[in-house]
Amino acid sequence: MTSDDLLAAARATAVDQRGLISAQQCAQLGLSSDWLTSLVRRGQWQRVTRGVYDTTPGQVDRVVDPTAWRLRSVWLSLLAYGPDAIAVGGCALAMHGVWGLPIDLTPEAALPRAHYARCRDGIRLRRFDNGMTTTVVDGRRVATMDYALAQAIPEMARETAICVLDSALHLGLLRRSELRRVRHLVRGRRGAKRTHPWWALVDGRAQSPIETRARLIYHDVGLPPDTLQLPLLGARGQIVGYGDLAWRRPWGGWLVVEMDGSEYHSGPAALFRDRARQNEAVATGEVTMIRYTGSDLWRPEEMVSTVRSLLRAGPLAA
Repeated sequence: MTSDDLLAAARATAVDQRGLISAQQCAQLGLSSDWLTSLVRRGQWQRVTRGVYDTTPGQVDRVVDPTAWRLRSVWLSLLAYGPDAIAVGGCALAMHGVWGLPIDLTPEAALPRAHYARCRDGIRLRRFDNGMTTTVVDGRRVATMDYALAQAIPEMARETAICVLDSALHLGLLRRSELRRVRHLVRGRRGAKRTHPWWALVDGRAQSPIETRARLIYHDVGLPPDTLQLPLLGARGQIVGYGDLAWRRPWGGWLVVEMDGSEYHSGPAALFRDRARQNEAVATGEVTMIRYTGSDLWRPEEMVSTVRSLLRAGPLAA
């Protein structure tokens, strides 16, 4: 094979690993250590940690593509500790496709047998849980959902933990009946005690992390919504959409808060669809609707005061 062929083969391998490749994989393809050193010196590749290289340095933006950024952390941990490494905790959750994880995910993995490896370069090597079950995702071993959640939840902030649990239920990655097992697996772990009040707040109807975070804002001030995903009816009684968070108005009908995330509500087509849906539902007189985005979560007082005032105002003001 020519040098171009070897580099093409390496890049093809790295594509499925979010741009990362291990020295072991390079050796199997026929790329020598001297060649790797040369690629790094020329700035074509970047050494991330011992035995792991970035074939696309600077090309993944944590803000533009947070999912890819998280998965780079996952692959970094797996490649750093070799083919036997198992994705655990938050990294396993990212591989399963859970929403709501922090953008800057701590790389972490476990090894199935006794070992002498240590944490290094910000990569965490976890102790292998007794009885931990695993599954295969994208060709690599990862902790099953129950163990991954049990490992991750006690180490998360409350809002993040509930977002993650909500999304696991909503996506069908976890059944409601399985929450008890996850909670059982959490027991005895550091940080488990503070999670006790969280479990009652988990609700799989949330369709995005910002919906969960908004719900928690209202819950914490004693103003929890009466329902989630309220069916919105048009003039002919047909369902034209669903309202994210909804409160019964004292004089009848509903006050609805819509949380617009960029993934689902950006672009002209989405904006037109949302506007048409809102106009048709509001035209019936049964719904008062207000809309927020993720940036509004940084101003919770405004969100709370608006809902309170609209619920108190009366039918003419609404």
